[in-house]
Amino acid sequence: MADTTRRAIPKDTGRRRIWGWMMFDWAQQPYATLGLTFIFAPYFASVAAEYFAAQGVPDGNARAQAQSLWSSAQTVSGLVIALSAPVLGAWADASGRKLPWIYAFSGITVICAVLLWGLQPDGTGLILALVAFWVGFTASEAAFNLNNAMLPSLGTPQQVGRISGGAVAFGYWGGVASLFVMLLFFAENEGGTTLIGLPPAFGLDPAAREGTRAVGPFIALWFALFMVPYVLWCRDPAVPRVARPTLRMVFAELGTTIRGAARRPSFSSFLLGSMFYRDALTALYSYGGVYAALVLDWEIVQIGVFGIIAAIAAAILSWVGGMADQRFGPKPVILTCVWLLIAVCVVIVGMSRESLLGLPLAPGSSVPDIVFYICGAIIGGTGGALYSSSRSLMVRHIDPGKPAEGFGLFALTGRATAFLAPALITVATAWTQSNQLGFVPVIALFALGLFLLRWTDPAGDRIR
Repeated sequence: MADTTRRAIPKDTGRRRIWGWMMFDWAQQPYATLGLTFIFAPYFASVAAEYFAAQGVPDGNARAQAQSLWSSAQTVSGLVIALSAPVLGAWADASGRKLPWIYAFSGITVICAVLLWGLQPDGTGLILALVAFWVGFTASEAAFNLNNAMLPSLGTPQQVGRISGGAVAFGYWGGVASLFVMLLFFAENEGGTTLIGLPPAFGLDPAAREGTRAVGPFIALWFALFMVPYVLWCRDPAVPRVARPTLRMVFAELGTTIRGAARRPSFSSFLLGSMFYRDALTALYSYGGVYAALVLDWEIVQIGVFGIIAAIAAAILSWVGGMADQRFGPKPVILTCVWLLIAVCVVIVGMSRESLLGLPLAPGSSVPDIVFYICGAIIGGTGGALYSSSRSLMVRHIDPGKPAEGFGLFALTGRATAFLAPALITVATAWTQSNQLGFVPVIALFALGLFLLRWTDPAGDRIR
């Protein structure tokens, strides 16, 4: 099939268009860095645990119940993303327009982020904040999936590895910058001051945790502000006007694509393998801050410092991974990252305040804190490089005439089992009543992903 998409790209394709495309990573990243991992998620976990304890649930069970509530909502979000992504992608390809969908989903994300302000320390607004966060996350991921479909038009299959890695690294630097702002001027510790000993900015009340709760409006403002260059510099390809596609047409075309993927061993093994290792990676991102709060008893500021270390490592190693991708190809980068993440999971399962991998620790030992900081750096660094190279390897497999549909399948397989890791963590946590042992299924998911990648051709099997 001829690659007509690239010839239809407007004349502003060069550096400005690439930077505009990369700005989406910068704009969206705080929703993950501040919301999903380091500020809002642990705050939600702490508030939920205290709320359940106030209802008479024993402390250990209250913490497990808080983690289960979060993972249940994530399960629902993952299912919605999985089922909608390929349909939205096919529709966007058929209509020739992606940007209106991206703008609409971004608007939903901004509104939902603002609503996170309503979660108060006594548990008021708990369910509303839970729903708002995961609706916003779902909309943000929908926009991100459609934005990924623009990647093939930005360079050759060899170049997109570096571009993808650069975008991920740029996004993580946005996460670092936003996290610094939150820790220095907003998120308060138990003493009511920020990381540099100041009360929260703008007279926010630390007793009501208003500094930490400001994370929602801050994410919304950041997203809206830094989407401006994206809006100005990115355009849909100038394709001929087509009739509005019908759902029947979209599903018929999608069915043809799925049947074709099943007959391509390299493509299908990559989609299945990445389905499991990306699910496991998302679980690590989602539960890192929750683990620190519930197992290591870290405060928000400590978790924020952990986040800065992880985000800086991610920014640096995503860029390094992109360069390695361009030189060696994406598959070796992926395999290295997955093995490192398996090692991290083993440490997480075997660590508590009292012991590390079966070795007892002295009371008050700082070893768990130091080890978890190192784990955070590895998770952030390898996770960024893993996603970047996965996106690059996907470009080597997709039909260049239907990039949004291809990345819709990528999102589908990334989310088709998105319920699996949270559900397995929920079951394992409830069964063992241990936050550490609840992570055992994550190791199995990484291992399964590695096994399935054996049949993936490093060069891909892209339709020409």
